Amino acid sequence: MQIIPSIDLKNGRCVRLYQGDFDRQTVFSENPVAVALGWQEQGGNLLHLVDLDGAAGGVPANLSIITSIVHALDIPVQVGGGIRERTTADSLLLAGVARVVIGTAAVENPELLKGLCQDYGGERVVVAVDARAGMVTIRGWTAGSQVSALELARQVRDLGVPRLLYTDVSRDGTLTSPNFAANAELVRETGMKVQASGGVSTLDDIRQLTETGAEGVIIGTALYRGAISLEDAIKAAKG
Repeated sequence: MQIIPSIDLKNGRCVRLYQGDFDRQTVFSENPVAVALGWQEQGGNLLHLVDLDGAAGGVPANLSIITSIVHALDIPVQVGGGIRERTTADSLLLAGVARVVIGTAAVENPELLKGLCQDYGGERVVVAVDARAGMVTIRGWTAGSQVSALELARQVRDLGVPRLLYTDVSRDGTLTSPNFAANAELVRETGMKVQASGGVSTLDDIRQLTETGAEGVIIGTALYRGAISLEDAIKAAKG
């Protein structure tokens, strides 16, 4: 299983939110490029970037920093947050982003996913399935939907998307442990590649996630607060 360090961008800074609440944020660095280089130096082989301003507003707001990070690193970068238009996805992919992570548009504009898979290949598209109590949330986790996580996963799979990023919003940034059952269900019921996110706080969490069949796990708060190290997380994921 792959360990994927995360950088959440808000107002040009590296932050973490508690349960996706924009009013409950902690700033960890004023220099996201340096943070990204640090994760690469410590053994990260994929970086996850989230434009929180873009997720809330619907238009990416940290593109210059994202581009700087992509150009500074040798490892691939996947980016999410506010990618709801084809022009936005095109600009990121053409700028060197390895994968775009689509959340709200997967619910509201599935044709966007279909077109991206056809033109770039499904491996460059990830669908973010962000859920509370099994139901998908959208617009930076500020709005609900009538779609279940499993239903959305099956819909996007049929459009050619091979990979999901599943987040239990109620656990994100809380260090309370991931939703193992939900991750295992998505892997089992869809046959898709699943990246787990939300709640990882211990090496045992990582070991348990490997048993769900998840392809990777995105870790943020636990790394920034020093609950676990990236090096130890990578070792734990290897068993």
